[in-house]
Amino acid sequence: MLSIITITYQAEAYIERTLQSLAAQGHRDAIEYIVIDGASKDGTWELLEKSPIKIDQLISEKDHGIYDAMNKGLRLATGDYVLFMNAGDSFFSNDSLGHLLKALENQPDVLYGDAQFVNLAGEPIGLRSEVTPHRLPEHANWKDFKFGMVICHQAFVVRRSIAPLFSLDYSLSSDIDWEIKCLKLSQKIIKSDYPICNYLMGGASVQQLKKSWIERFQVLSKHFGILPSIFFHIGIIGRGIQFAIKKGDKYW
Repeated sequence: MLSIITITYQAEAYIERTLQSLAAQGHRDAIEYIVIDGASKDGTWELLEKSPIKIDQLISEKDHGIYDAMNKGLRLATGDYVLFMNAGDSFFSNDSLGHLLKALENQPDVLYGDAQFVNLAGEPIGLRSEVTPHRLPEHANWKDFKFGMVICHQAFVVRRSIAPLFSLDYSLSSDIDWEIKCLKLSQKIIKSDYPICNYLMGGASVQQLKKSWIERFQVLSKHFGILPSIFFHIGIIGRGIQFAIKKGDKYW
């Protein structure tokens, strides 16, 4: 079984997109759906109560940030695998879950794939591997993260038994640290032949870019060392500038 975990806070404008996407997938008996809400005060709770897909576990209470909420979901999960799909995110297409479940029959420790960026209106912008410098590796391992987050966490499925809790030392970049840890613990890693998700742009890490960069440097320094991480970040900046010039636009 696959545990799909959604965290929400003041997500009235976007949560229906996620709920509708999950409901359209079918395969309801193959998934466990968990929603962790941070005590939203808008209409999020009312929309969750009217969800078109049955929510197996629904909690609404104050938390200590994104990763504390994600940890609550992890603690509640009982599936063999876990996938985080947060408010505004959705599956790439109506048969994405079917493809994903088929791939999980191969019993990987990690299954990963591409993500399509969408704007606030839900309109597609393009695959992440095409509209950013992040090229999705064919045979991923933790060392691929030396230049940053190469796999969206919404397109990263991990065996629950090896999935650690998210570190609360970081408020914006703990997902990079978490994916690296998962990959370090993995023996069998498989790339999906199909894009997995639609990723809503404009999250907290984009809104607080400077803090996100500082935290990312801290994460990479922990795993790769300080001096290598300095050189990696010089490479990240150079790659971003080169990509922006080629694209004729700013580097997102």
